[in-house]
Amino acid sequence: MTTTKDASSREKLFHIVKRTDLPVWKSWLIRLAAIVVSLIICAIIIIAVTGDNPIQVYATMVKGAVGSTRRIWVLLQEIAMLLCVALAVTPAFKMRFWNIGAEGQVLIGGLGATAIMLKCGNLPAPVVLILVIVTSIVCGAIWGVIPAIFKAFWNTNETLFTLMMNYIAIQIVSYFTYIWSSNKGNNVINTINVDTRAGWFNLPQSVDKYGYLLNILLVAVLTVLMYFYLNRSKQGYEIAVVGESINTAKYAGINVKKVIIRTMLISGALCGVAGMLLVSGTDHTITPSTAGGRGFTAIMVSWLAKFNPLFMVLTSLLLIFMQRGAIEISTVFGLNTSFSDIITGIIIFFIIGSEFFINYSIKRTHAKEVEAK
Repeated sequence: MTTTKDASSREKLFHIVKRTDLPVWKSWLIRLAAIVVSLIICAIIIIAVTGDNPIQVYATMVKGAVGSTRRIWVLLQEIAMLLCVALAVTPAFKMRFWNIGAEGQVLIGGLGATAIMLKCGNLPAPVVLILVIVTSIVCGAIWGVIPAIFKAFWNTNETLFTLMMNYIAIQIVSYFTYIWSSNKGNNVINTINVDTRAGWFNLPQSVDKYGYLLNILLVAVLTVLMYFYLNRSKQGYEIAVVGESINTAKYAGINVKKVIIRTMLISGALCGVAGMLLVSGTDHTITPSTAGGRGFTAIMVSWLAKFNPLFMVLTSLLLIFMQRGAIEISTVFGLNTSFSDIITGIIIFFIIGSEFFINYSIKRTHAKEVEAK
C-alpha cells in the first residue's frame, strides 16, 4: 500500500525554478535548438503524410523566401510591415496594457490615407503625401487612445475593448470600400492615382524598381528610435515602472493615467504609420484584409523579442521567412495551403515553447530535500 509520504516524495523529485540571469546567447541557443527539433518533427510528418524528401521541402522553403532578387525585396518589405506593427504594440505591452487592437488601428490609419488620396488627388503630389502621412497618424492615434481613456478613467478591460474595436474598424473599412469602389458589384477600389502617383510613398521606379525601399528605410529608423525611446528616455522609464507596478508608479509620483493615454497615442499613431505604408507605400488601395493579420502576429513578434525592438528584427525575419517559404511549398509540391500552415504552425509552436525553458529550468530535487519536506 502506498503511503502519503511516498506519494509526496515522488511528486517532488523534480521542481521548476525561475531563471533570473540567463545570458542572451544561451536564450537564443535554446530557440535555435527548438527550431532544429521542430524541423526534425516536421520532416517525420512530411515523410509520413506526403512521402516527399524533407530536405527538398526545406530547400524549397529557402528558395521561396530568398530565391531571387524580387523575393528578397518582398521578404524585406513583409518584415518591415510586420516589424512596424510590432513596434507599435510594444510600448503598450511593456506597460502591461494589452493592446490587441493593432489590426483595427492599422486599418483605420490606412483608411485615412485612402480618403486623402481619393478626395485630394488633384492637389500637388507633395501636399497630398504630407496630408496622407498626417491623417494616417492622427486616425491611428485616435483609434488607439479611445480604449486608453476608458482604461485610465473607468478601468475597463483593454483586451476586450481593443479586440472589439478591430471588428468595428473592419466594418467601417468595408462600408467605405463599397462607397468608394468603382464597381459596386465587386466592392474593390482600383489602384488610386495610378497616373499622377499623388499620395504614393514611393521613390521613382528608376530609383526603386520594386517600390519598397522607402518603407524599409522608414521602419529601420523607427526601430532605432523605439529602442532609444524605451531604454534611454524618461517616458520609456515611466512605461517600465507602470508595467512593473501601478502602485509603485503612483508612489514615485508618476501620473499613471497620463502615461496610459500617452503611450496608447504613440501605439495607435505607429499603427497608423503601418496603415499608411500598406496603402500609400505598397498596395495603393485598401480592403478589409489590408492589415493581413499582422496585428495579431505582431503580438508574438514583440513577446518573443522580450519587447526589445532590435531583437524584433530577428523574430520578424523568422516568421516572415517561414510564411514565404510555406507559400512556395504549396506551389512546388502541389500541397494545399493547410499542409504548409501545419508545418509553419509546428515550427512556431516549438519556438513559443522554447520560451518556457528560457524563463524556467527543471531541476531534480535531492533526496535530502525531499526527506526534509
